[in-house]
Amino acid sequence: MNILQILPALDVGGVETGTIDLSKELIKRGHRAIVVSNGGTMVRDLMDAGARHIQLPVHEKSLFTVVKMVKKLERIMKEERIDVVHARSRVPALIAFFAARHTNASFITTAHGYYSRHFLSRVMGWGKFVIVASGIVGRHMIGDFGVPHERIRFIPRGVDLERFRFNPPDTTRQKAEYKIGIIGRITPIKGHIFFLQAIAKVVRIFPNVKILIVGDSPKNKPEYKKNLKVLISKLNIERFVELLGSQQDIPKIMSGLDLLVLPSVGQEAFGRVIVEAGASGVPVISTRIGGAVDIIEDGKTGLLVKPGDIMEIVNSIIRLLKDRNLAKDLAFEARRKVEKEYSLDRMVDCTIKVYDEACNKKRILVIKIGAIGDVILSVPSLRAIRNAFPNAFISVLVGAFSGVLLKRCPYIDDIILYHREAEDKGIGSLWRIGSIIRGKAFDMSIDLQNNKASHIVAWLGAVPRRFGYDNKKFGFLLNNRLRHLKIGGVGPVEEQFRVLKRAGINTIGASRRLEAWPGKEDFIYIDNLLKNEWVRKDQVLVGINIGGSWKTKRWPIRCFAKLSDMLAAKDIRVIVTGSKEEKSLVRDFMNMTHNKVIDASGKTTITQLAALIKKCKVFVTGDSAPMHVASGMDTNFIALFGPTDPRRHFEPIYRGTIIKKELSCSPCYKSDCKRIRCMEKIGVEEVFKLVMEKISNDKSQIPK
Repeated sequence: MNILQILPALDVGGVETGTIDLSKELIKRGHRAIVVSNGGTMVRDLMDAGARHIQLPVHEKSLFTVVKMVKKLERIMKEERIDVVHARSRVPALIAFFAARHTNASFITTAHGYYSRHFLSRVMGWGKFVIVASGIVGRHMIGDFGVPHERIRFIPRGVDLERFRFNPPDTTRQKAEYKIGIIGRITPIKGHIFFLQAIAKVVRIFPNVKILIVGDSPKNKPEYKKNLKVLISKLNIERFVELLGSQQDIPKIMSGLDLLVLPSVGQEAFGRVIVEAGASGVPVISTRIGGAVDIIEDGKTGLLVKPGDIMEIVNSIIRLLKDRNLAKDLAFEARRKVEKEYSLDRMVDCTIKVYDEACNKKRILVIKIGAIGDVILSVPSLRAIRNAFPNAFISVLVGAFSGVLLKRCPYIDDIILYHREAEDKGIGSLWRIGSIIRGKAFDMSIDLQNNKASHIVAWLGAVPRRFGYDNKKFGFLLNNRLRHLKIGGVGPVEEQFRVLKRAGINTIGASRRLEAWPGKEDFIYIDNLLKNEWVRKDQVLVGINIGGSWKTKRWPIRCFAKLSDMLAAKDIRVIVTGSKEEKSLVRDFMNMTHNKVIDASGKTTITQLAALIKKCKVFVTGDSAPMHVASGMDTNFIALFGPTDPRRHFEPIYRGTIIKKELSCSPCYKSDCKRIRCMEKIGVEEVFKLVMEKISNDKSQIPK
């Protein structure tokens, strides 16, 4: 793989050290490592390891510079054929995010800090995967920045155990001088002032201590170091304290320490020096805050103290200086833990695994926010996508009412519900859905709905590759679009397959079979419903759906009533289905029949309806959702078409049969009509004959 890491600079620090350590190991394992930064004192170490460094001012927060750097980085990524761009800081992450959108590279972030809830910090949660080094940062990214748990990857930082050699405390003799170190940037959150106040008390009991302060203040905050010097003078401990500034050879520093103290008062993302000290055999005292809590087991691998509690720091330092056996025990246990959990090899193995996952496990969003029938028609596409990407994470954005149909779908991993009634709230509703989609960091979207809302949410969701039809309804928001066929057209599944082909998915030979997945509880419910209607086990059942979304799609009720009576004469029980809103139609139908019809209207959910249709030998319906449910349940059905074109709404299968009368005005796609001749011309005897043929051809059960 070609890996590009990007960070502000390569000066001394934990992030910088981790970047170089990872680059070295990547090269050893046969990968290419490129680092983009503004340069720094550690560039030579990187280049000596065989990695390439490209200097760009990616640390500058100027909007003009950021835009300029996006273009430059994009060009570099294309030239170097980068597979993964790994961002380690906020401004570089913003640059890398937009550059990656125009390449084939996967965008990964590592949250190295406990970020404030600033807008710019949000970019650290935009990675396809977000690497965190501690539990507290993981919870922070999930809780405060809305990063879904499934995109968090917990990888503690690792240290090179060859560089940090284990040298435990010597308990055989008292030393003339004990060296106590504090390593880290000189900033208020590091707690230097509390440490120095503690030391002022320690030296009264242990005057043979030497304090080494390693690190420097930020270049734009030199007053931090000046204030520290003033405090040292006020406390009258100048002869005990040495300010070493920034140091590159931390292993050498560690080898000379007897104790390391981390008195931080702000949330620390990890605490790399704790692990380095543990690898080196240096006992550690740390405040009980941030990532230190994950690393140190109090009293076993180190000592934890309350943040800002000067006396607790004093007592802990004195305790370890007096009890060298305890210091030795802590050092040995810390080394064991570092070897097991915080080695460089382990960190690199886990990081490469994330890179592999990012490159090979696509995150795909399928959009189908239409009605129930439309969702069932999308099943062949879902199956084809899964076959093309067996390891992908596939999520479907679906209408809230239709979502239950996909609850048990084996081809998807996740369902995002779209509450269509919220459309009345305008862009706010779409923005909410877009935010959810952004949080899931999809690689591509496949729009099977192709309307304004579907195009908008894919764009608001910042999906890099958006496939669908350019239907002039915000189609410009798709960056991979195709046009509808002008002449002839294609069936509903083939129309979707054209989008899949545009996305590089092979649909040759793909099955167009529809599916539905009612649960065991749905079949139990239907069994009880039929039992209460005194249905025999060997009873032949025929279902009829008398409703329809339009009045013009409905076969006349008198025709359904006559068909029902003709079937009853053959000892066939009829089950009528429909929604609660269609109860009046069902009542009219029941009043016209002369047999005991089973009324299931308004009594089933969509999955219970699927289970009910499965019990039927034949299902008779207009162009409506139950038609597709019947197809999905592999039940013989007869579809009565009038104002709509079956070529656009029906998938030819051996169990489904169309009856349609060709008229000069059909298809008209009108929801209202004075004379619905297209439906009235469908004869009852014609439908009855076809029903009986389907029953007779079903060898499993033939009526007498």
